[in-house]
Amino acid sequence: MHASKGKMRNRRGSCIIYNQDTCVTKAFRNIPGITLQNVNKLNLLRLAPGGHVGRFCIWTESAFRKLDELYGTWRKPSSLKAGYNLPMHKMTNTDLSRILKSEEIQKALCTHKKKINRRVLKKNPLK
Repeated sequence: MHASKGKMRNRRGSCIIYNQDTCVTKAFRNIPGITLQNVNKLNLLRLAPGGHVGRFCIWTESAFRKLDELYGTWRKPSSLKAGYNLPMHKMTNTDLSRILKSEEIQKALCTHKKKINRRVLKKNPLK
């Protein structure tokens, strides 16, 4: 890493994820800011340092295909991990703003208090 304040602000460089090391590590090891990861040893702390998601990740084609074997799909379980299935969605409709504005939710909520109680201004400050 080069000397700058980007490390302090958790601005890491790009991440390259590969399946088989066919000189990938030799090609990218001298470029500052690039992190190399094997798809079999993915580490969340290296994918999202500091808990900040949104890091630019470059996947090789073989690594992307290996994900289905490692973690499976929703239709078939993983072939490399024993008894591992992808977790199912908790919500079928992810449009939260539309759900919160629906009539059913608005009826269940408390009504908005429109009356504002303001202090009465005294006319004579000495009394």
